Amino acid sequence: PATTTACRRAYVDCFAGASGDMLLGALVDAGLPFEQLEAELAKLGLTDYTLSRQSVSKHGISATKIDVDAQEDHVHRHLSDIASILDNSDLDPDVRSRALSVFTRLAEAEAKVHGTTVESVHFHEVGAVDAIVDIVGTIIGLKLLRIGRVQCSALSVGTGVTRGSHGAMPIPVPAVVALCTDVPLRRTGIPRELLTPTGAALLTTIAESFGQPTTFTGDRVGYGAGTRDLDDIPNLLRIEIGEDSSISGTRTDQ
Repeated sequence: PATTTACRRAYVDCFAGASGDMLLGALVDAGLPFEQLEAELAKLGLTDYTLSRQSVSKHGISATKIDVDAQEDHVHRHLSDIASILDNSDLDPDVRSRALSVFTRLAEAEAKVHGTTVESVHFHEVGAVDAIVDIVGTIIGLKLLRIGRVQCSALSVGTGVTRGSHGAMPIPVPAVVALCTDVPLRRTGIPRELLTPTGAALLTTIAESFGQPTTFTGDRVGYGAGTRDLDDIPNLLRIEIGEDSSISGTRTDQ
């Protein structure tokens, strides 16, 4: 029998930035079965976390918030450690490969920022279990929802200063800027870190284009919630999913 291939398209609208948990929340909100996601993530073999979901409202818009409660202490992993976790997992080979591509892209950006090699990069926040779950979970979600093509809006970023494992850093943080050298950024002036390295690494790996979407028929919409409540804009990421088509534009009858 013929095998079913990915035939869906997604448009990711990052009007308030993006993070790994927001992407994962949007996919669940758009119909990704949560129990199936949990079952697939269990194939990673990581046990020091619990995954939960809740319905929230941001500026009156209903959304899904995904939380990863990790019990491990601060673990600094290298790219080789991430690759080992993926290689030793029971995940689909395509999921393992795509997830590793995200981490590799992130390692290359971090190496450029810190003037070191990809092999020497320590994943701090992004090497933690919660970020691994966000990244691998998003790749799993795309596969389960049969999404073969991803388009994305310009990526909204904030301004100001944030603190990380390396100390105070400007917003957007250097890793985000390095990841987005060929991607349109929308500078909002909001004094918050809207676009995280995890979100930037995911989107710049999986999206085939940035800007306004080509015409397609959307039949599912999901909203993923961030942790903060923003005054200026709902802290949400929106994903629209529809049938893929090579034909775009306005239909005219002959």
